[in-house]
Amino acid sequence: MMKINYAIFLLILCSFGTTTVPDEELFYAIDKDMPFLTEFYKVRHKSPELSLEEKNTSKALADELRKIGFEVTENFGGYGIVGIYKNGKGPRILYRTDMDALPMYEKTNLDYASEVTTEYNGATAGTMHSCGHDIHMTTWLGTARAMVEVKNSWKGTLMLIGQPAEEIGAGARLMLDAGLYTKFGVPDYGIGLHSSPTIPAGQVGFGKGNTMANTESIDIKVFGKGGHGASPHMAIDPVVIASMIVMDLQTIVSRNIIPTEPAVITVGAIQGGIKHNIIPDEVVLKLTVRTYSEETRLYVHKRIREISRGVAIAAGLSNDKLPEVIIPEEFTPANYNNPELVDKLVASAQRVLGSDHVVGAERQMVGEDFSRYGKTEHQVPTVLYWLGTVPEERMKSGDLPGLHSPFYYPEPELSIKTGVTVTSQALIDLFNGG
Repeated sequence: MMKINYAIFLLILCSFGTTTVPDEELFYAIDKDMPFLTEFYKVRHKSPELSLEEKNTSKALADELRKIGFEVTENFGGYGIVGIYKNGKGPRILYRTDMDALPMYEKTNLDYASEVTTEYNGATAGTMHSCGHDIHMTTWLGTARAMVEVKNSWKGTLMLIGQPAEEIGAGARLMLDAGLYTKFGVPDYGIGLHSSPTIPAGQVGFGKGNTMANTESIDIKVFGKGGHGASPHMAIDPVVIASMIVMDLQTIVSRNIIPTEPAVITVGAIQGGIKHNIIPDEVVLKLTVRTYSEETRLYVHKRIREISRGVAIAAGLSNDKLPEVIIPEEFTPANYNNPELVDKLVASAQRVLGSDHVVGAERQMVGEDFSRYGKTEHQVPTVLYWLGTVPEERMKSGDLPGLHSPFYYPEPELSIKTGVTVTSQALIDLFNGG
């Protein structure tokens, strides 16, 4: 594991051409805390909990916040926690971490790999922090500890959010619906970070405007007329109809959406049938749809309905057997990074990392419900930035497993130290009117 010497780190930063030497007190506080934070990370990685089941995870975070003087509210919007640290008159700033893991077996072979299993959708599954939420939590806690250590350098109210159920897109809404801003106040800014599987550990990435997509889960129930597999002429095969719908859906993005407008339609599951020689009555398609603009989102809905209906009619189905397209009202909205706030955070990051370690980040079609904190009636300026996590050896080899891969893992110490340093400096600068 890479060790970072505090004095050498300062010299490296100066060599990057920064004009202001970062606060030595902050650097020292973070440096001395790294053994605790690295161990805390490994415990969290070994002890993942699924969405809406984050009981022990949230308690561990809440207990640590109380130890350093935060007022903590637990079980807020599920297992959500809110930590408030009042440090005089000044801005109120929200900083969020997510806490949940995914139902999958870990295949990293790390000595602190998760061996937790769970029951998920009627089957036994593993449980893994394959999206970096363990890094998020540790960086969040490390930032809280650092901010308390250097409390004489800032004034204001730090509002720490431990959010459940990000992986199912429900946690932010649960906390907001429980009255987050009513009970704890409307923040002046909201910030968060997300682990990057492509940016090297020691670097951070920022993008302006829309950086993550609207995320929707859509089901299509395809009906037919069941029969014997040896007599397909006596049936109307929903497997074939579903297959044709899958192929025709691919033309929406390639032939119906303007080429400069991002959109993704992926069929992630096809469910139907029970036996080799039986034509079933029904097949279900499960889609994920990603868009940025509301116009494109609604147009994609329209085309999905039209294609599903058209294929079914061509197959000879009656009106009462046409496909049912199920589009939930709830979806995860696109994440929008406030440009002015991005500029402030970039300046802070460059101050402590040097400009070479702060990179531009392209828009992605993944989704994140952090977006909701800035989409209430209050229009809080928010930014979700990318924290580099890729170990040096993986960057050199080009072996870069993506998020949600059973082989993904971050370089813990450098990733955590970078995240705590950048976030703490950003908070200090924002509290001080930067």
